[in-house]
Amino acid sequence: MTEPSATFLLFGATGDLAHRMIFPSLYNLLADALLPEDFLIIASGRSELTDDQFRDDIDKALRKFLAADRYDAEVAKQLRDIIVYQPVEAGNGAQFKALAERLDGRLDKGVSVYLSTPPSLFAPTAQGLAEAGLITPRTRIAMEKPIGKDLASSKQVNDGIGALFAEEQIFRVDHYLGKETVQNLLALRFGNVMFEPLWNATAIDHVQITVGETVGLEGRVSYYDGVGALRDMVQNHVLQILSIIAMEPPARMDPTAVRDEKVKALRSLRPMTAETVKTHSVRGQYTPGAVGGQIVTGYADELGKPSDTETFVALKAYIDNWRWQGVPFYLRTGKRMPTRQSEILIQFKPVRHSIFGRNGGTGLEPNTLIIRLQPEEYIRLLIMSKRPGLERDVHLEEVTLDVSLTAAFAGQRRRIAYERLILDLLVGDATLFVRRDEVEAQWTWIDSIIDGWKEAGVKPSPYSSGNWGPSSAIALIERDGASWND
Repeated sequence: MTEPSATFLLFGATGDLAHRMIFPSLYNLLADALLPEDFLIIASGRSELTDDQFRDDIDKALRKFLAADRYDAEVAKQLRDIIVYQPVEAGNGAQFKALAERLDGRLDKGVSVYLSTPPSLFAPTAQGLAEAGLITPRTRIAMEKPIGKDLASSKQVNDGIGALFAEEQIFRVDHYLGKETVQNLLALRFGNVMFEPLWNATAIDHVQITVGETVGLEGRVSYYDGVGALRDMVQNHVLQILSIIAMEPPARMDPTAVRDEKVKALRSLRPMTAETVKTHSVRGQYTPGAVGGQIVTGYADELGKPSDTETFVALKAYIDNWRWQGVPFYLRTGKRMPTRQSEILIQFKPVRHSIFGRNGGTGLEPNTLIIRLQPEEYIRLLIMSKRPGLERDVHLEEVTLDVSLTAAFAGQRRRIAYERLILDLLVGDATLFVRRDEVEAQWTWIDSIIDGWKEAGVKPSPYSSGNWGPSSAIALIERDGASWND
């Protein structure tokens, strides 16, 4: 890590993500005195706005999106004072020249560029920066997902940025990696002696990863249709969680060591074929139903036309390496689910032989570890205990060891994921960002599923909103003698 960047240059500053997440995160970092001295935020968008007009918009966003007890007029004023606005459109050399004038005398203090724009603008924006002389060894660039829509387009995006920036200057954002509970997976695995020795095919029967959303399209019609749940959620969020669960222990907690091990796990994912997608995958699309007691319309109704885009996907994945051979990873994500939740379930194998009672004991169940990432944050271990009583046969019951991270750290504010990511970008710590070979390993596996679906003619099955996908998603796991943890 080097000295932190003194300038944060945000493209797409008038967009929803900037207002909901990025500026509230910058506000919180400023309030906690975590931003560098002489810090300047240059906000850029296509709209023609003055500095004060944009600052007024951000103040409204802070009042709307910050927690009620977090907004402080004095801190908001301090933030206003370090924000300037510069309209810039990709391909407009005059506007990039004006941007360079804003940055005059600041390049040697470091610039962190954040692209909160469509991926089609990543390379043109970077080219504009280069032509304006704004790329130096102390310039870093961060890109929001998606990085392409398949392996070929991903390489095209990465090639465009890689032609102008060295890999160590490029920070690919997956905001899930900024969540405390996702980072806590590393601490859980590698900071506790009782887990790592059992974290393999010898002791684990299967793993489940669920990322459920209750929302529908929510204004993302133009982006989502033709992309679908597999590309939108599995390729990034779900596979990043899987890689942390499945990776080998890194030699140390640094960006290269951690990401090296994640890449190895992702490259070990068994590709799917036109035959295996029939038994190892489920596509779904929500129809009208009820979520949270509210009647909602179907995907096609929201879209205004029929579509073959999946809003739900369930997968049975295998990682072909020494640690995980034969252990199925069941992955599912979807929209219009009954509840909003992100959860990991580690199902351990049963004890090899029961010593309890003439009939092998009553109620003996294998242990289960549940890690809830959102909306609650907890770690729950289900273990067996003797039920009190005088029966000669031991009667066992499942009891829960429950650690609520929210309660355990009640005195500490739960931070927005982007606070961690922005802070790491400013100081150049890439541990929680995605490396190019990670992205390409993810797309390689996702492309095998998409190609399999096309060859086998797999279409989305309907499911009523408010349910956990089509019935075939239940069969996907239950034919193996397991059940989804709903």
